[in-house]
Amino acid sequence: MKKIGVFVCWCGLNISSTVDVGKASEELKNYPGVFYADDYKYLCSDPGQELIKKTIIDNKLEGIVVAACSPNMHESTFRAAAEAAGLNPYRVEITNIREQTSWVHSNKEDATIKAIQLIKATVEKVKKSEDLFPQQIPLTKKVLVIGGGISGMTVALEVAEAGYPVILVEKEPQIGGNMAKLSETFPTLDCASCILTPKTAEVGRHSNITLMTNSEVVESSGYFGNFTVKIKRKPTFVDWEKCIGCMLCQEKCPKKTNSDFEHGMGKRKAISVAFPQAIPYRPIINEKECIYFKTGKCKMCVKVCPVDCIEFEQLENIVEENIGAIVVASGYELLPKEKLSEYGQGKYADVIDGMQFERIASASGPTEGVIRRPSDGKIPQSIVFIQCAGSRDNQKDRPYCSKICCMYTAKHAMLYKHQVHDGTATVFYMDIRAGGKGYEEFVQRAIEDDHVLYLRGRVARVYEEDGKLVVLGVDTLSSEQVRIEADLVVLATAVIPSEKAKVLGQTLKVGTDAYGFFNEAHPKLRPVESMTKGVFLAGCAQAPRDIPETVSQATGAAAKVITMFSKNHLVSDPQVAKVNEKICVGCLQCEPICPYKAIEPETIEVRIGHTVEKRQVATINKGLCQGCGACSVACRSGAMNLSGFSNEQILEELKALCL
Repeated sequence: MKKIGVFVCWCGLNISSTVDVGKASEELKNYPGVFYADDYKYLCSDPGQELIKKTIIDNKLEGIVVAACSPNMHESTFRAAAEAAGLNPYRVEITNIREQTSWVHSNKEDATIKAIQLIKATVEKVKKSEDLFPQQIPLTKKVLVIGGGISGMTVALEVAEAGYPVILVEKEPQIGGNMAKLSETFPTLDCASCILTPKTAEVGRHSNITLMTNSEVVESSGYFGNFTVKIKRKPTFVDWEKCIGCMLCQEKCPKKTNSDFEHGMGKRKAISVAFPQAIPYRPIINEKECIYFKTGKCKMCVKVCPVDCIEFEQLENIVEENIGAIVVASGYELLPKEKLSEYGQGKYADVIDGMQFERIASASGPTEGVIRRPSDGKIPQSIVFIQCAGSRDNQKDRPYCSKICCMYTAKHAMLYKHQVHDGTATVFYMDIRAGGKGYEEFVQRAIEDDHVLYLRGRVARVYEEDGKLVVLGVDTLSSEQVRIEADLVVLATAVIPSEKAKVLGQTLKVGTDAYGFFNEAHPKLRPVESMTKGVFLAGCAQAPRDIPETVSQATGAAAKVITMFSKNHLVSDPQVAKVNEKICVGCLQCEPICPYKAIEPETIEVRIGHTVEKRQVATINKGLCQGCGACSVACRSGAMNLSGFSNEQILEELKALCL
């Protein structure tokens, strides 16, 4: 029988206030297989770890159980301490008596009994544990960044500056993301383009960055350090290698169409670049709007192009790349105002969302920075801003705060008042959430210096009457109903994930939450990592964020990639599935069950008497396997097992709990 040590942590009062840790350690001293048992106030502290190390060495322990908080918090801490004392770290098990006992019980006697039972069960598991050893796997030192907004560009530049090659994939024809559409940024009112353009230019010219715009990732296979991705490059119908960016094609093109970049507030030509500072500064043909693609006639762009770079016959193509790490920076969109029935469902031209207001306030926008009504081009004398339009609303299934709306609404109101000094700006709000350096002062500036009227309350309805927009709401501070006639209504609509975020998550095998944002591995300790090793998260792909927070998180994701690439090889977790080939019948029922595609068929030779026969068995790709255990549950013959969580270990735990 193995010599096992048990260490029970007080965790200050987190555990000891509900669990009698002294009683627990005393009772474990008499449990079969336990050679040593003791309790300590903070086992995760340096003295606590030294106690564990010394006890392992002095007593030649063959396994230990640490009864403390969640293994998500300190499993690596205690395994490192055991390894330093010469014990295989995978002979260390954690019993979670904080979250599973102390925090969920109020009766100390019951909690103590439960804690003792849980520790005993873990002791039984350790008795069946075995030495496990990580294996080295090769590493491709190239990163794929998905999304060319401020977060994706930040990651790309940080990793590229560290000397590693980067592939930056962006679904739009140009990089810059939503930030490229902004007029000014809060709380400094800096020109967004002035801040962004140096970044986009640097990305465009960096020797370590391969820029793939008008492209999207359609397939991913492999495992961390060794991914294979397929990238679909959509046709631009212009040879960008030959194009010199003279824009004669755009100037002479006779066909105008709505501009997606302007969010319906302006027009573009059927062949054009989205905005003057676009990187790459190369045109693209809108196949759906081009006269040639519709009728077979026109070709004005061909006639005026001095370098003969128009290619109507271009087709999409698939590029395959070997990648070591992936960073998802797919950005955000705004909830379409068509989904907000109380605000007219998008049928009123003068009810616009925040991004549309950004475009009419931008110097590069359709009105050259002059704030005008979309319906008739007149300067509005009264604007109503409505916050939390679709967010913080259970009825819209989006109870979360979109985080940036309070600040950009204050910015919009200020920009309007700076242009129309005698105009009226009214903001309906639930409450102000201005958490950031200089943010609260910025909102106060809008109220006190620019005389923006803030009314606390929800808007019940927006409708049109006699050519005016009527806003009906309630001022909850005075309990009075409010009726305002407005020339323009601006909705701070909910921040939502990019349209194809869930599809991308399925492609990369990364989970998303109920709203479509990507899930992080741990909200506090691993905020830029996903549950899939080698896939990292940045910016609004994970949750609504402002620009400073986005840049900070992108820098963190880049640091994770650089740290990963600093090694000559990677080390895999040995707690993965394994196959007992002697009893595996090769049915491969486990193969479709595996969410990580880590199981494949293999033909092996089996000696039966004097003859050698070939038969099929399942085999595990240890680089792909994440140790979820689904295959072990599905295996009918019992050939599948999970190292560190074997069927025998689990059964012994259950037996101990039933005593």
